Amino acid sequence: MTIASSPAQTGQGRGHLAMLVFSVLVAGSFPLGVRIAHLVDPLPLTALRFVLASVVVGVFAGLGPGIKRSDFKAPWRYLLLGGVFSIYFVLMFEALKTASSVSTAAIFTLTPIMSAVFGYMLLRQITTRWMALALAVGGSGAVWVIFRGDLNALLRFDVGRGEVIFFIACFAHAFYTPLVRRLNRGEHPAVFTLGTLIAGGIILLALSFRDLAAIDWSALPPIFWIGLAYLSISSTAITFFLVQYATLSLPSAKVMAYTYLTPSWVIVWELALGGSVPSAVILIGIAATILALVMLLQER
Repeated sequence: MTIASSPAQTGQGRGHLAMLVFSVLVAGSFPLGVRIAHLVDPLPLTALRFVLASVVVGVFAGLGPGIKRSDFKAPWRYLLLGGVFSIYFVLMFEALKTASSVSTAAIFTLTPIMSAVFGYMLLRQITTRWMALALAVGGSGAVWVIFRGDLNALLRFDVGRGEVIFFIACFAHAFYTPLVRRLNRGEHPAVFTLGTLIAGGIILLALSFRDLAAIDWSALPPIFWIGLAYLSISSTAITFFLVQYATLSLPSAKVMAYTYLTPSWVIVWELALGGSVPSAVILIGIAATILALVMLLQER
């Protein structure tokens, strides 16, 4: 005899699957971002990324759930969400000018801790002792990778400029996750994503219009266009939708728990792009982040 799953369990299962795909796609943005971050300034690059992603999501939303005027009531919500996530992406590209893809991915795994705090502040989501322990394990693994397993570097707080910038960026990302759930009024995730992207694109275009006009686009190498296409479609349009979809059925801390897979996926991406394998010392910290994910996904 089979036991049918409840709608809530089905929704949570899909939420977990969405975040698993998210972890793979977002990991690709780090090695590709490192390869194109020095080619165009972060502000115009992010503006172009949001515009292209808006087109992709707009087509999907129009052909799928449809777009209604009522979906865009209280447009200040989209401006707030678009502004917050714009901060994350702009600072991310600034950080990737000097930080490695593995170290930034490790810093990204600190977002569940921040997200748990913001989740309580905005939604009164409670972090259990087990979840707190898991976050501590993951955070320790992230710190281990950031300081390259060097305790002396940790004691001296020897961390690069890029890592500091990206740490600030992650605050914006962590704040965004529970904010989606707080501000959503029943809109379909695709439509809500579209509103966020359009609002963020408007903000960024207003700030970078002159820079965009001054860029010699014909002189940019093929890797830039490959990276831009991936960042716009896979790690912006699709991941925006996946996060918003998962956030509506999972607690903020569990949504962001999947960021613990990011360093591992980054290593796979780097190998695929011709990069090298990190040292065994670094892999110890990455193993701790995977353990944290397993702990967070257990019900305690």
